[in-house]
Formats: sequence, C-alpha cells, structure tokens
Amino acid sequence: MPRVLTDERRDLVKAVGDFCRRECGTKEQRDKLTEGGREPHNQKLYEKMAELGWLGIVVPEEYGGAGLGMADLCLFLEETAYGLAPISGFSTTVIAAAAYDKFGTEEQKRVVLEGVAGGRVEAISMSEPGAGSDVGALICRADRTDGGYVINGQKTWCSNAHIADHILLIARTSHGASKHDGLTQFMVPSDVDGLEIRGIDTMGGREVNDLYFTDCFVPDSAVVGAPDQAWPQLMSGLNLERMILAALMLGTARRAFDDTLQYVRQREQFGRPIGSFQVLKHRIADMATELECARLLVDDVAAAIDAEPGRVFAREASMAKLKCTELAKHVALEGMQMMGGYGYATEYGMEALLRSTVVSTVYGGTSEIQRDIIGRTYGL
Repeated sequence: MPRVLTDERRDLVKAVGDFCRRECGTKEQRDKLTEGGREPHNQKLYEKMAELGWLGIVVPEEYGGAGLGMADLCLFLEETAYGLAPISGFSTTVIAAAAYDKFGTEEQKRVVLEGVAGGRVEAISMSEPGAGSDVGALICRADRTDGGYVINGQKTWCSNAHIADHILLIARTSHGASKHDGLTQFMVPSDVDGLEIRGIDTMGGREVNDLYFTDCFVPDSAVVGAPDQAWPQLMSGLNLERMILAALMLGTARRAFDDTLQYVRQREQFGRPIGSFQVLKHRIADMATELECARLLVDDVAAAIDAEPGRVFAREASMAKLKCTELAKHVALEGMQMMGGYGYATEYGMEALLRSTVVSTVYGGTSEIQRDIIGRTYGL
C-alpha cells in the first residue's frame, strides 16, 4: 500500500535515504565506520546529520531544532535504521532530551537541547542489577548534603553512557507509601568525579555500560524537575520511548525483508530461483503482509500522539513496540533460514540484522511487559 506523506515528509525520507546510501551504503563503508561492527555509533557521521538539521528534529526551534512531531521522528528513525546508519546514540538522546524539555530548568534546556541539535549524545540510566522491569525496586541513592546530593550505587545496561555528555540518572532520594515514590532525576555530567563507566560486551558491540557511583557529588541545580517526582515524569515519556523502538525496528525489519527478497530472487537451486518455490513464496507473502500491518500501526499511533501530545497512549504505544520488535526478530530469523549458510556469513549482513533485533524485545520494556500493559488497559 503506498504511503501517503506530505511533500515535506516525502523529501525528508528521500534525503535520509540518499544520505545513508552515500555515506554507509556498502558493507565496506559500515565496517570502517563501526570498526567492524564493534562500535554501533560513529560520531563523525552523527555530526554530519546534525549539520543537516536532522538531529534536532523534535528539539524546539528556540534551542536550534526543527520543532517537529512524532510522525516526523518515526520516519527519520525508520529510514536511518533501514539505511543501517551507525547512530545508536540518537535514541537515548531523544528520550533524555524530551525529559529536559518537559521538566528541566532553562539552563538545563539550553545546555542539553542546543547540544542535541548540534550533534551531542545524551544517555538515561534507570536499570540496576536488581531493578530491571521493576524500576521501583532501584536502590541507587542520592542523599541530601550541603548544596546538593551525594550519589552512591550501581546502575547497569546504560546505553551510550560512554559517548554521552550527560547521564539522566534516576536515583532514590526518599521512601514513601509506594515503591515508586521518592525517585528523582538528575543531570549528571559523564566526566564527574566519583563516576566510573565500564562497558559491557554484547552481541551488538559496545552499546551498554555499568555505572558505579562512589560519593559522587552533584549540586542542587542538577535536579531535573521536582525532587521525589521522577516516576510520574518517567510515565509521561512512555509514548516516546516505545515509539522510538517501534520505528527503529520497523526500519530494520524492512531492511531484513528487502535483503531476503533480493537473495531469493537471485539464488537458484534445482534450475530456478528459490523464491519461486511455494514454501518460500508464502513466507515472503506473510512477512510482507505483517510489515504493512506494522507500518500502518506505527503511522497511526504517531499521528494520534501528534494530535494529542499531552496524552499517554499506553495501549497503542505498547502495541507498536511489541509488534515491531517481535516482527523484526522474526523477519531477520526467517531471512537467515531462507538464505541458508549465506545468512550465517558476515558477508551478507543478515546475521548482523538478527543480532540487532534479538535484544529489541528486551530493552525499553520486554515483550512480556508490553503484553501485560496492554492487558491491563482492557481491565485484566
């Protein structure tokens, strides 16, 4: 089904696609930009995008951005994912930037949002060794002291902390009736004394980190929003995080599908292209249909969010995240199966797509958590 876009959005999609084909369209280019796949973020390429005005797509105009909405952001994310652009720092940057835009002081906004539009990376840290899906169980403490707070504790799975200017830290500042009471957001410089950032090796390369805070002092001005109010602040950003992941995996699923389709059209066995065999033809048909469903879901939810920016679309955003991440993993796995041994070889890239999709059903709220959220919206 043809996608109906405004002229401006059509131009954006074309420009991003052309950029990716030119700058990272070959495996040789991507290997050079990512050190053979070990570094999923290339800062020089990222800054080229900043010069084109793309990184400030949702940053308000007064801070150097374009001030656009969810639909434009999702299109940009989808196209960069399809184009395999190594800009992994962008997703956490947008999530953090939105929190500063909603709750930050004027100085915090100026520093962070202008930096984002200019090509700087930001990170956000919630998870701990004992607090993943259960964010309210976190124990990293920020204790009041003269002129600020002293932070002690460990965080884990913090994406992009090693390349970020600041970490938007969620720490416990008090205890209340609910385990979600007493959480506070802090703007922590990544080079502050008392913070150690230690990388975690993963299937996707250098993406995530452990953070160790030891008597780390931050001033009162580091508090983002109101003290002890991080939980409702975090809840207001759920649309954004889930839609970012949905759009990224929609683009990745499209790429896995197109690469598979190209292969089964060209690869011949038993005297004809393998795609002409019914077993593969039907797999292709099913995946194409599911991709259309996912695209329509993302487009529709993004449009709804833009129409009512103050509303949390818990059900719809969770559906988009669930559908696109599970579909991307399925398409990449099916692509590997249909490509046989070549799908397993690094030369063809399908194994890299599979590695990048496997974790998508875990981060940003697991598929099980998304299903639970969706079920609760139906009173279950």
